Amino acid sequence: LILGHQNSLVKEKVIAAMDNGWSYGACEKYSLELAEFIVSKLKFVDQIRFVNSGTEAVMSAIRLARGYTGKSKIIKFDGCYHGHMDSMLIKAGSGLAGTSTSSSAGVTDKTGEDTLICELGDLQKVADIIKAHPNQIAALFIEPLPANNGILIQGQEYLEGLRKLCDENDILLVFDEVISGFRVSFGGMVEKTGVIPDIVTYGKIIGGGFPVGALAAKKEIMECLAPLGDVYQAGTLSANPVAMIAGLTNLQQLNDNFYQDLHTKSQNYYSLLNDWLQQNGFNDYRLITYESLFWLVPSDKEIIKPSLIPENLMIRFDQLFKIFLEKGIYLSPNAYEIGFVSSAHDEKVLEDLKSRLWN
Repeated sequence: LILGHQNSLVKEKVIAAMDNGWSYGACEKYSLELAEFIVSKLKFVDQIRFVNSGTEAVMSAIRLARGYTGKSKIIKFDGCYHGHMDSMLIKAGSGLAGTSTSSSAGVTDKTGEDTLICELGDLQKVADIIKAHPNQIAALFIEPLPANNGILIQGQEYLEGLRKLCDENDILLVFDEVISGFRVSFGGMVEKTGVIPDIVTYGKIIGGGFPVGALAAKKEIMECLAPLGDVYQAGTLSANPVAMIAGLTNLQQLNDNFYQDLHTKSQNYYSLLNDWLQQNGFNDYRLITYESLFWLVPSDKEIIKPSLIPENLMIRFDQLFKIFLEKGIYLSPNAYEIGFVSSAHDEKVLEDLKSRLWN
């Protein structure tokens, strides 16, 4: 919710939309207006398909990548989360690089065979996995800014290296920007890094608080989706008109001045939190931040992969969480979840936070 809860413009448009109806099961103009708005601003995609969640977006992207390439296997990374479909609930196995095992009951070993796992930050390991499975890998999936297991900021050269490896081996590069898309900038991490994926998935922020997800790519890839192509995708509630109207109203407010203002607000919050941490017995803590995203972690080291996360994270965070809760400040109760600053975090809210922290 980059505009905070109950943004007045979004609320106004949604109420008006409800008077017209909230689910048609037929073609309507609202998804077209939102699609045209997004595609007109994101020059690296030609078409976009709306679904109901980030999970659905990734699920559809997997099928699309396999259908387009005719190959079955995919690569994902420990430390990146892509939703709760079976083929993404896979973690690294105990054997060689690329081996995998289920991370959830109900996911079969057979499913895991087509998902190859790699550690973030190691290009050579990715190259080794590709070499071990020649002409079998349809796509490589990554959060260009991993933000579901803390914030694990990846280097520019690493993302460029993944792009190069994919190009050399006819593998589609898929950026999961369900969190970073439209949040770190309108063009997400693609805009920030200049690294262009073949497919990008979005979610959450598009809907302005209503359920939404999306996948986007160049025309050549997207036209493999039904009804033009033979890769099936459908959903009665996909492109729900209320979510489409909320999403368009939400995204129309995200211009350059908005992002600059959000960046300034975020820095003010980070400064305040850092001051309190240093003065109140949490001086081993620091904030890992990227634009309006932040993560509280007891470490002064660069953390780019899960194995570098401090072993005492849960214990230390539990102490901090309880102190903050007693002050009326509600952090996510999960130490691995990140925080988000919104445009609603104005000076009044900042002063209230300051008062609670030091009282």
